[in-house]
Amino acid sequence: MHIGIDVGGTNTDAVLVEGRRVLAECKATTTADVTTGIVEAVGGLRHAFEPAEITAVMIGTTHFVNAVVEGRGLARTAAVRLGLPATTALPPFLDWPEQLREAIGGHAYLCHGGHEYDGRVISPLDEAELRAVAADIAGKGVRSVAISSVFSLVSSEFERMAAEILTAEVPDLLVSFSHEIGRLGLLERENATIINAALRVLAEQIADGLTESLTAQGIKAPLYLSQNDGTLMDLEYARCYPVATFSSGPTNSMRGGAFLSGMDDCAVIDVGGTTTDIGMLHNGFPREAASEVLISGVRTNFRMPDVRSVGLGGGSVVRHEGNLQVGPDSVGFRLAQQALVFGGDTLTATDVAVAAGLADIGDASLVRHLDRTLVRSVLDHVRDQIAARVDRMRTSPKPLPVVLVGGGSVLVPDEIEGVSDVVRPAHHAFANAIGAAIAQVGSEVDRVFTMEPARREEVLDAARQEAVDKAVAAGADAGSVRIVEIEEIPLAYLPGNASRVRARAVGDLLLGH
Repeated sequence: MHIGIDVGGTNTDAVLVEGRRVLAECKATTTADVTTGIVEAVGGLRHAFEPAEITAVMIGTTHFVNAVVEGRGLARTAAVRLGLPATTALPPFLDWPEQLREAIGGHAYLCHGGHEYDGRVISPLDEAELRAVAADIAGKGVRSVAISSVFSLVSSEFERMAAEILTAEVPDLLVSFSHEIGRLGLLERENATIINAALRVLAEQIADGLTESLTAQGIKAPLYLSQNDGTLMDLEYARCYPVATFSSGPTNSMRGGAFLSGMDDCAVIDVGGTTTDIGMLHNGFPREAASEVLISGVRTNFRMPDVRSVGLGGGSVVRHEGNLQVGPDSVGFRLAQQALVFGGDTLTATDVAVAAGLADIGDASLVRHLDRTLVRSVLDHVRDQIAARVDRMRTSPKPLPVVLVGGGSVLVPDEIEGVSDVVRPAHHAFANAIGAAIAQVGSEVDRVFTMEPARREEVLDAARQEAVDKAVAAGADAGSVRIVEIEEIPLAYLPGNASRVRARAVGDLLLGH
């Protein structure tokens, strides 16, 4: 038995799953501290299980991305870049919003080191220089450091050596490595690593808080957090790589949609209380974004799902003075106080759904006065907005099958332009929590290799094996691990037959891990 939990902007959903059966489900209102909402949602399942029966708990949470967006709870962080005498023209934090940079201190250090694309050293590491950096960051009260080195995806040696020198001087320093977090592209990889480093202290607090909230329910099963590629990480991994949880909510919904519908290649539309997220599934896993991803105004290049979001949901505010406007602002988790059907004074998309007979929540008599033309206009607007975004996700002209999930999906009609088939599976309102509950363990290798023609297969096999080994180390059952994706991109602008190789492995959770 697994418990899957997904924390959204409006609701916290929890499901109890045994194998492929959903035994119980519960929606609770998301709370400002998040943890209280999780306790309430799990409490709503308590009638269906004994604590000792639970073998694992999986949580998809917005804790970390919210902290970055709001600039709160972030640790004082230093960025140490190894690359002198190169890279001085574009220092760390160059393109960061001022407010976010100030929230984490914005301490940047350029040091000697780094490699060329072929592994040659740019300049040797300077131990005295790094010891001076260590003394400076200790004096400034820095708790966490992001170490990035030029072409560390070719050789991570200098990043690890620098960490040893810094932690010898500042023993309780939390270290994040760019070669473990980002991809090719120094500034974007460095930015992703700095964001991760800034979240490390918060990750410790949240991991402890989540554990305590489950222990209070008598649950002693291991706890896992959802990653943004549709797989899981254990709590110790989450303490080190909190950035991997970004966008895990839409990813869970997509995986849940695939599981509930039995479809592996389709578009999934998740209509929540605040936003509608649209993504593509390939082989049952979300398609990844190919380009850089902006996180609160900062350019990053770590792994993220290709999801288009629009501010449309059950809690979206409807304005009809002049031009009709639905969202992007939402009453969020205050829906039960502010929507008309609950006696509030704000017209929301949920009120329109109830007036149209699509949903049965609250008091329908409170929206009987709504003009029929307005109701039809709002539903048409929602359909057109979603159809336009599905169209942008397509990679071929042929119509796509679509799986509809999320509590707000009653707003979406059964026919959408450019869509061949609309599927609303059972339990669709809990697809996000189900996606968390059935998630597997995965890993990824993304590095630059020198591809001598005679050794190409040998290099690809080495990348595959490295991905499998990482998945097993992350808690996957070795017998179930499979390679779901391998990609080789020749880097024509680099001499020496250089190629970027990406390999992804996925396996079932080894219980008792």
